[in-house]
Amino acid sequence: MKFLGHVVRFIVAAIVLVVVGWIVPQFTIGGFGSALILALVIALLGWVIEGIFGSKTTPFGRGIVGFLVSALVIWLAQFVVTGVSVSILGAILAALVIGIIDLFLPVATPFDARK
Repeated sequence: MKFLGHVVRFIVAAIVLVVVGWIVPQFTIGGFGSALILALVIALLGWVIEGIFGSKTTPFGRGIVGFLVSALVIWLAQFVVTGVSVSILGAILAALVIGIIDLFLPVATPFDARK
């Protein structure tokens, strides 16, 4: 994927995170800048988890394990990004809403780039 594709993907992910922050209780984002950084941190944490445990357990993986890892990554990312506050329930609900939004507005994942 080219550089512009990555930039567009992070902007779309940040917009999705802002929408999720608006919909989900106990999930707050300080602004669009925080959402961009949060999208980057979530991508980096997902990449690290993929490197350690394999592609089946990443936030981009499907199934319950991918869903739970996604919620964990969202919850952990709040400790890295200022202006983000997420409870455990908020992270679970955010992972659910992000999964639903991804059904209608799919964003390419790192696994798509390998194909």
